[in-house]
Amino acid sequence: MAVMAMAAALRGPGGRFRWRTQATAGGVRGSARGAAAGRQDYNLLVIGGGSGGLACAKEAAQLGMKVAVVDYVEPSPRGTRWGLGGTCVNVGCIPKKLIHQAALLGGMIRDAPHYGWDVAQPVLHDWRKMAEAVQNYVKSLNWGHRVQLQDRKVKYFNIKASFVNEHTICGVTKGGKETLLSAEHIVIATGGRPRYPTHIEGALEYGITSDDIFWLKESPGKTLVVGASYVALECAGFLTGLGLDTTVMMRSIPLRGFDQQMSSLVTAYMASQGTRFLKHCTPSRVQKLPDGQLQVTWEDLTSGKENMGTFSTVLWAIGRIPETRSLNLENAGINTNPNSQKILVDAQEATSVPHIYAIGDVAEGRPELTPTAIMAGKLLARRLYGQSLDVMDYSNVPTTVFTPLEYGCVGLSEEEAMARHGEEHVEVYHAYYKPLEFTVAERDASQCYIKMVCLRKPPQLVLGLHFLGPNAGEVTQGFALGIKVPGPQACLEPLLMESVGGGAGPPTSR
Repeated sequence: MAVMAMAAALRGPGGRFRWRTQATAGGVRGSARGAAAGRQDYNLLVIGGGSGGLACAKEAAQLGMKVAVVDYVEPSPRGTRWGLGGTCVNVGCIPKKLIHQAALLGGMIRDAPHYGWDVAQPVLHDWRKMAEAVQNYVKSLNWGHRVQLQDRKVKYFNIKASFVNEHTICGVTKGGKETLLSAEHIVIATGGRPRYPTHIEGALEYGITSDDIFWLKESPGKTLVVGASYVALECAGFLTGLGLDTTVMMRSIPLRGFDQQMSSLVTAYMASQGTRFLKHCTPSRVQKLPDGQLQVTWEDLTSGKENMGTFSTVLWAIGRIPETRSLNLENAGINTNPNSQKILVDAQEATSVPHIYAIGDVAEGRPELTPTAIMAGKLLARRLYGQSLDVMDYSNVPTTVFTPLEYGCVGLSEEEAMARHGEEHVEVYHAYYKPLEFTVAERDASQCYIKMVCLRKPPQLVLGLHFLGPNAGEVTQGFALGIKVPGPQACLEPLLMESVGGGAGPPTSR
């Protein structure tokens, strides 16, 4: 209330704020002199130092604007915290792909004798050494982002922001000091955090999430991964690949929202590599035993029976929630979806307040993908300050799930295509194939699979492409243009067959 009263006293003509207060020894609440002494303007204030927010801030600064970035990482319940860069850099894409690569290397080492390498088996993995290398690389990226902001003269504030009104935010430092910042335009790019099942006894006290797994100094050991999201399967996949006893507990279907035939092949391959699956089960309690192990109690939804198991680590991967709860969005009149708590935006990324925008995972209806957030941020800055009219096209964005056998897709799933166009109007071309790298090592390729979902009516436009196999991300990215443009099935088929080598015949329809 004191901040609000002070803000009212310092409001300029027309009720618009055009200043910044600097925190004094007594804080914002204790001194109006700090506000008078530190008058500063920002054309753009970005809340959130993740991929989208940083891209938007740097682009606006390149266009000559005065820009500030506000970022603060609330420690996880486990106490894990990290630096500038957001989820992707610190607890998402970057460490995930590096540890995924570590797991793939383990498989390559086992293949090596088939190629003439004399490698003593078994080869042991050192989690501590891997974690230190990955974490050091992430920290170098944190520093790199700080340097880039400085080079572009973007002011960086390590403070937790909340709205005072539609042009002003109050930022609080770790030590409790407050600062008022205001700008003509504000961009919210706070992303999301993992969801905890707080209704389950012991979940918060003893479980971890993807916010923690990449920052563990010691191996998690025998791990129960609860959830069937892409985060759950990716984590379970690399843990198994590193030689750890790993179980996935899932209530319903894997990879909800993805093509379900492909999803079942993903989990089948994981099971063949040693990941155990507890299907149609939900945990009810986590208890810590005297020896430090975690005893998990769960219910089998099919039989109704209660079961128990002991694990070293329980990893919750049951979805994510947007970082909107502490922003006091109501003070600025920003509307959210009451169910998801995500911010409602239009095609221009604008919220219900015309000069406040939201991009990335925090925005309703946007794919939770780093590249789209980055591009959306850049395009927004160009529209605001660069006389551009281009808006982000969120349709047919390729994505990859980095499970042991990678799954890449672009466009519609088979289920989505049938729901949108009718089953009688959809044709599916598909083929199993054997990757060349699986041949000499005699690897099982029974889940390596490709399919194109097309309209049945000529020229059979391709609605979706799905690829399960090594390097799926690179393969899918190459074919995304063919879906985006769009083109007929006959144009993409020979290119797709070339991409998988001689291990597949021409795709057949079904």
